[in-house]
Amino acid sequence: MVKILSIYKKIDALRLRYYKASTGKEELLKIISESGVAEHVYNSNAIENSTLTLEETDKILNQIDCDRFISVREIFEAKNLARVVSYIDKKAKEHELNLNVMLFLHKILLSNISDDIAGRFRKDTEFVRVGSHIAPNPKEVINRLEEMLVEYNSTLSENIIKRIAKLHLVFEYTHPFCDGNGRIGRVMNNYLLIREGYVSINIKFIDRKYYYQAFKEFDWSNKTTIMEEIIGKALTNSYHKRLAYLEGGEIISLLEYAKRKKLSYPNLINKAKRQTIEAFLEKGKWKIAITET
Repeated sequence: MVKILSIYKKIDALRLRYYKASTGKEELLKIISESGVAEHVYNSNAIENSTLTLEETDKILNQIDCDRFISVREIFEAKNLARVVSYIDKKAKEHELNLNVMLFLHKILLSNISDDIAGRFRKDTEFVRVGSHIAPNPKEVINRLEEMLVEYNSTLSENIIKRIAKLHLVFEYTHPFCDGNGRIGRVMNNYLLIREGYVSINIKFIDRKYYYQAFKEFDWSNKTTIMEEIIGKALTNSYHKRLAYLEGGEIISLLEYAKRKKLSYPNLINKAKRQTIEAFLEKGKWKIAITET
């Protein structure tokens, strides 16, 4: 609990710095946002067992030929998710999250992949299993989602991280779609963050095991602690990255930083993973901004 409260407090401070640093820098903000699309697509698809690398994902989104055969499905998975991410970044503030928005995002995600199930919830005998978890009866899906949204919107006094963590866990527990639940759930996190004045996050593939533990914790004990930590650290990382660019420091690798400062690189990596230093993960490498005084 103390750890989570510390993350809450840190994000409040970073958010204030971000607002001050971003004033009048709309073009840079757009560039930062657009540059992160490929990483979000890569990480979210990789969590769902896509074979695409970050480099291949970037090439597909930029219409560049890859060095190996890529299935049509994986190409559409990358392009469709990129469309969803970009749509949310531009349109989230215009409409509150509701069932119709979820269906619209899902239709984009599965277009030309599984058109028979795109843009609709599970129905009839469409049961799904995730590991040992059997998702609720299709007849319960709509009611569960409506209750999820009511709880989210009626707990405005709680911290945004706790509210989003609970919503994400309930959504994935419900597994309302036949396919695409994880990717839609993660973009929904960003939809809500953007609507409430925060920056978007990117849950990394390298954190997949811990991410799965969060679902087990919720399934077994109805707790949200691990998911709160994951979302909190992802949000911290996102602010660190944006502030590095917005505040005009020199951005270098954490390895170079260790050499310049004569510090232990493994120790810095541990601090970066815990987000106790202002390092951020970009294109698979830890980086940090420094300002020489």
